[in-house]
Amino acid sequence: MSQAAASFNPFDLRGRVAMVTGCNTGIGAGIAVALARAGADIVGVNRSEPVETAQQVCALGRRFVAVRADLASISAIPGVMEQALAEMGHVDVLVNNAGIIRRADALDFSEEDWDAVMDTNLKTLFFLSQSVARHMLARGAEQGGAWRGGKIINIASLLSFQGGIRVPSYTAAKSGVLGLTRLMANEWAAKGINVNAIAPGYIETNNTEALRQDVGRAREILQRIPAGRWGAPQDLGGAAVFLASSAADYVHGHTLAVDGGWLAR
Repeated sequence: MSQAAASFNPFDLRGRVAMVTGCNTGIGAGIAVALARAGADIVGVNRSEPVETAQQVCALGRRFVAVRADLASISAIPGVMEQALAEMGHVDVLVNNAGIIRRADALDFSEEDWDAVMDTNLKTLFFLSQSVARHMLARGAEQGGAWRGGKIINIASLLSFQGGIRVPSYTAAKSGVLGLTRLMANEWAAKGINVNAIAPGYIETNNTEALRQDVGRAREILQRIPAGRWGAPQDLGGAAVFLASSAADYVHGHTLAVDGGWLAR
């Protein structure tokens, strides 16, 4: 075996640029830092300044570009792409993490809450993926055989597989994310773009704070998790690095549950 072959690391992301939406806190922050630790530079797309995430990424010796945008509307996408490409030159990895949740009984759920969740969690996810994929394909055409391909990672949910309660628009959106992941993989796999998803379990984030404050519900959830604990944002990092790396070059259209064993129960 040659020295080059012996030293090859399929999880090495050096030289790659990863765009991570919603990375100021929680799952997005954990993924952004993990990708930076593997060598990637980061474009963070957020409504607010991701100060702590930027500090952690830069402390690892990687570049961090903060793009301020409200992904509730697809009108933000051209500006996001323009700034990312102006400052980084290219995007190799997209992590569609930005999302919101609204809770109410299905009998009382409002159209406003339905539209807000669907627009951010599904509509913008698709059209940002479309924009990044167009960039990836154009770059590939320019570079020919030297192009390494692109990776799109969607953040799905346990509710991509289950119905849940009191979150109808979130369940619909995350079920749609699973379907779109497969659709985009079917169309783009042969073009050199891997599209996959991660389905987090019950993770300690802002979105689950209401559940964790409900003592009875939190106890019920914990009792069902085989791992015996809620997940931490860092628990998603390894899955994201894998799917962003050349180690996953033959993985297409898969949704990987990182859930402490919840779906196996």
